[in-house]
Amino acid sequence: MEDQTLSHLPKHLAIIMDGNGRWAKARNLPVSEGHRRGADVLRKIIEAVGNRGIKYLTVYAFSTENWRRSSLEVNAVMQLMRFHLEKSLADLVKNNVKLKTIGDLSRLPKDLIKSLKDAAEKTKENTGLTLIVALNYGGRQEIVSACRQLIEKVSAGDISANEINEEIFEKYLDTTDIPDPDFLLRPGGEKRLSNYLLWQMAYTEFLFTDTLWPDFTETDLDDALSFFAKRNRRYGGRAA
Repeated sequence: MEDQTLSHLPKHLAIIMDGNGRWAKARNLPVSEGHRRGADVLRKIIEAVGNRGIKYLTVYAFSTENWRRSSLEVNAVMQLMRFHLEKSLADLVKNNVKLKTIGDLSRLPKDLIKSLKDAAEKTKENTGLTLIVALNYGGRQEIVSACRQLIEKVSAGDISANEINEEIFEKYLDTTDIPDPDFLLRPGGEKRLSNYLLWQMAYTEFLFTDTLWPDFTETDLDDALSFFAKRNRRYGGRAA
């Protein structure tokens, strides 16, 4: 990786891990094998991101729309989550990684919910990378949920409608107390957000690459970070 100061790195990197199914299909393998390979890549990238001094990493593990896939694929993904969560917990603790989740966990298998909550509890004091896993997450659903909560507050007289601003609204999002992503990386060749962090990405830099997620490497990560380091982030203003 080229020499870069921390000021040139994103504080918060968001990743859409795309291409597991296509990777498997190209090799005449079951889709579950693509997800297995993708999970192995994620473990390596989590460590690499932490080693590079990035403070927040959010990964899109399972969307609200992914329930539309076959029950065989969904069950395989859930089983992989169980396996890798158990396998990775010691690494998260050792590498000072704090685990958080966003999304509605209630629809997930109860044993997986318990494992996720246990892992979050065991890593809550860690001070290195914060890993945010988006599970049964959808950006539109998150915004609707925040609106409902605010309507309830207004109806109860706890807050007036005139007081509502962006800062207050953000307190009702899943990502409250987490900075917005500076940088979105989507391997896999697709160029869309897929209902991911819609509110939070108002000023995020985007990079879409053709590399399928199971083929993604630390070199690909460093190339992406080099791309980000060259961006002139103006937030609606003019370049100096």
